[in-house]
Parts: sequence; C-alpha cells; structure tokens
Amino acid sequence: MPDLETLLNFLRAQPTFTLFVVIGCGYLVGNIRVAGINLGAVAGTLLIGIALGRFGFRITPAAQSVGFAIFIFAVGYQAGPRFVEVLKSQGLSYLALASVVCGAGVGTAVIAGWILDLPPGGTAGLMAGSLTTTPAVAAAQNAVREGIAVLPVGIDAEQVILEIGTSYAITYVVGMIGLIVAVRLLPRVAGFNLAEEARKVDLATSNRAVPQLQARAYRVTNPSFLNRVVEELAGELWDGFAVVRLRRQGQWLDLRPGHTLQSDDELCAFGEARLFRGGFARLGEEIAVPADFVQPAALTRVVVARREAVGVPLADLRLSLQHRLVVAQVRRDNLILPLEPQLVLQRGDVLDVIGPRENATALAGRVGPVEADPSHTDMMAFAFGIAAGSLLGLLGITVGGVPLGLGTAGGLLAAGIVTGWLSNIRPDIAKFPLAARWVLMEFGLLIFICGVGLQAGSGIVETFQRTGIELVLAAVVVVVMPLIVGYAFGRKVLGLPPVVLMGALTGAMTSGPALNLVTTEARSETPVVGYSGTYAFASIFLATAGTLVMLIA
Repeated sequence: MPDLETLLNFLRAQPTFTLFVVIGCGYLVGNIRVAGINLGAVAGTLLIGIALGRFGFRITPAAQSVGFAIFIFAVGYQAGPRFVEVLKSQGLSYLALASVVCGAGVGTAVIAGWILDLPPGGTAGLMAGSLTTTPAVAAAQNAVREGIAVLPVGIDAEQVILEIGTSYAITYVVGMIGLIVAVRLLPRVAGFNLAEEARKVDLATSNRAVPQLQARAYRVTNPSFLNRVVEELAGELWDGFAVVRLRRQGQWLDLRPGHTLQSDDELCAFGEARLFRGGFARLGEEIAVPADFVQPAALTRVVVARREAVGVPLADLRLSLQHRLVVAQVRRDNLILPLEPQLVLQRGDVLDVIGPRENATALAGRVGPVEADPSHTDMMAFAFGIAAGSLLGLLGITVGGVPLGLGTAGGLLAAGIVTGWLSNIRPDIAKFPLAARWVLMEFGLLIFICGVGLQAGSGIVETFQRTGIELVLAAVVVVVMPLIVGYAFGRKVLGLPPVVLMGALTGAMTSGPALNLVTTEARSETPVVGYSGTYAFASIFLATAGTLVMLIA
C-alpha cells in the first residue's frame, strides 16, 4: 500500500485529476448534515482545499482566473434582469433594504478590522467570509493583483492575497452557520411565529411541484345553481387557474360576462385534482369528458418579456380563459414563487403552463417567448461578454496618484448585467438556459474556491494563531448586526410583513440555505417573494464590496 508521500506526489503530478477530486470531495463533505445543517459545496470544497493546501498544493493562476471570470460574469448575467426591472417597479423598498443590510455588514466589518488592527487584506476576508459572499473575496484579491488597492510600503501583494484568503476561510463557516442560527432565533426574539405570519399573508404554499391535473365534466342538475352567473361561481367552485368551458345542447359557448347556467348545461374543467374536492361536484351528476374538450397537454415554459405583461398581476393575463392554459408554477431566479392570482409578474419570470403547445407558443406576442431550448447555449455571446468585461476592467483614471477603475471584477459584473438584461429584452440573443447557466456559474465558483482554499491552507494555522479567536467573534458580530439593523429598518420604516421580511433578509445576505430554513419554518413559499426582491441588489452590492473594502481598510 503506497505511503502518504507517494500519494501526494501522484496528486501533484496530476493537477487535472486533483482539481476534480477536490471539487468532488467538496460536494461529499458539503452534503453531510449535522443537526439538520449541511455546509454546502462551497464550504466543503474550501475545507478540502485548505487540507491539501497544507501540503503545498496549488492550482495555476490562469485556471483560477478563468473560474473567477466565468463565475463573476454569470453572477451579473443572472442578477441583471432583476436588478433593472425591480428598480423600475416595486423595487425601491427592496433596494433600500438591501443597501441597509449590505452597508451594515460592510461597515461592521470595517470597524471590526480597525478595532482588531487586522493586517492588510484581513478586513476584506472578514467581510467576505462572515457574509458568505464569494464574489467579494474574488474582487478583493483581484483589486490587489491589479494594483487598484494601494498597499502599505513593504507589504507584498501575494502576502495580502494570502491574508484575504485565510481570513475568508476562517470566517466563512462561522458566517454560514451563524446566519442560519441567527435566522432561526430572530423570530423568537422579535416575538412572532413564522407559520402564523405566513397564514396572515394568505399566499398559496403548495406549489413546489407541477400539480396533479385532471379533466372532469358535470351536468348542471342542482337547482341551486340554475340562473347563477358563471363568473360568480368561479371564485366559489374553482380557482383562477383552471380551464373551464361551458357546453349547451352540444355546442361550446365562450364564457362571457353575464352568462348564466341553465338546466342540463355541461361544465368541463381541467385543473388541479383538489379543484374537484372543493365543491365542483355540487353542480350535478358527473359525466364523461367530451372528446373534443380533452386536448394534448404539454408542459411549456414561457418567459415574461413583453412590456404589456411586466408588472401585471398573474390573474389579469386570463390564460385559462383566453388561451386554455393552466399555470402550474412561476419561477423567478430559479425560485418557485407562491402561485396566487395577485402575483405581480416581472421581466424574466418563467411561467410553467400546461395545455396545447400551440396555445403556449401563441403567447409570444403577448407575454413572451417559449424558454430557450435547454440544449442550446449561446457560447459566442458568453465568450464575447467575458472578453468585453475584461477590457472594461482595464479602463481607469488616476486621481492623486491613485488608480481608479472598475477592475476586472467590476468590468465582468457590469458586462454580465448588461448581457443578462439584453437577453430578457431580446430573448433571441445571448440565450443561457437555466441548467447551462447554473453549471457555468457553479463550476467557475468551485474552481475559484479550490484555488482560494489551496492558497489559504499554507497560512491558515498561522493566521488563526495570531487573530483566530478575535476573528471568529468579529465574524459573529458581522453576521448578527446586519440582521438586526435590517429587521428594524424593514419593519419600522418599510412596514414589510415579518414573513416577507425574513425572506428579504436572507436575500440581502445572499444565503440560499438560510432561505430554505425560513420557508421550512414558515411552511410557506411566501418568504421567496422577499428573497427574490433583495437578492439581485445584494449580489451586485457585495460583489463590488471587496474592492471597496480594500480601498478604505
């Protein structure tokens, strides 16, 4: 059996193999659940990288730069449409909340860095790790490499980059676990019950999966329903998403305002199974579904892109009545939103509709196009977008001997935002299906994190011995302070409902695991509305915060 040194030499000689082993093991470690909490792939890869970094492993700067570029551009692409559209609609409240939370986090980290007298780079690492924002650590290290951050005389750039990485590595796990614990305790301290608050908001809570759909028909024989206006029955017997048609004496009638039911009318419905358990059968005897009512039903994803559909409540589209389509779910930034008639649509939302595919395709002129073929990704736009972002990052001016500019991180982020926004305005260009986007962003992130972990491993013990306990305590404060400030601001100033505010706070901290905890305890998808409102702003703010902290701390 080979000894440890033989194994290490083999791994050093096979960098490609080693890189993917680190990422794979990172997923394994990240999936381990302790007390109901799993670390996730980023923390797992970071820990594995630190362990190997102690033995002198590294990845090439070029590989890490490629991962960094893919990740930052993808962050901008994903956030771009929401950033622009939310600003134009109801986003001022969410913009204000994200600004307050991010500002409180960054400000607390800077003050803690001054109090602890952290070495150059330590404050940026503390901020990025405590707020679990990987783009911030990437931007901070990149600011040092490109000379945007002015370093004290005698301080080596590689030493500062190492300090950023080690401080980030120490505080990341603290920040992630601390945020989850704080989110769990905040409702108890503030004196409200998440589940009860979710019920008060009265949003649907069971839309994580495509619903079970049925087609059934009834003949109107119950005298209590005769001469009743069909529109009045809609709220009483079925929801606004079911496809319901009226047949009289063998002829289909369009449901128009004022239509009343007559004896022996036939009402045919296509919708969720629970529709028929809610009183629909009270109309009369069940009959066979007419052959010409049942049509081929396919799941189609329609992207909200048309101006006339943006900012409109879902019910106002009248998809069931006018297009005979059932809305199964609505996704925003890969999050499933509560399915309710009053849900206001935003550009880039994806509607999962079930019904004849030609009916869904006909929505292109009114709502938006069918989602891009998942097998096609516009790699040309992706490549030129990253190239343009890199060039944009090179632009800058010098003020008082200090170079000022976006840097590569800012340039890539800006290019991603513009590309993502243009893709939503013109869905025929820069197509990045959700699955492809996720793979690119996740892969780029983990390559970068692997490099950070390997680099931090060489100095993490020394950093912990020097400032470890103080750094951990500072990380706890940096996690808690933005939540307290954000909750007070959201309730007292913005007046947001607690359950929506909790989701918005997790979005402002860009923490998916914390959102999962909130939705689980609320037994509702309502917090997702708040998360999607602040996430786009926070992801952009925090991606630039690394550079900002390196300039002021």
